[in-house]
Amino acid sequence: MLNHVTALLRDDEGVTMVEYGLMLALVAVVAITAVKLLGTNVSTLFNTIATDV
Repeated sequence: MLNHVTALLRDDEGVTMVEYGLMLALVAVVAITAVKLLGTNVSTLFNTIATDV
């Protein structure tokens, strides 16, 4: 029984999936933030150009 519990504690097969999930979430947050910031700046730029024209 102790060997079985020890084997379960040493099994790290699922850890990789969790790490990939965390990296994907981080990339998604950075992408959403970049799109929001760039979208606002580009929109302001186009509005300024449209006003000047």
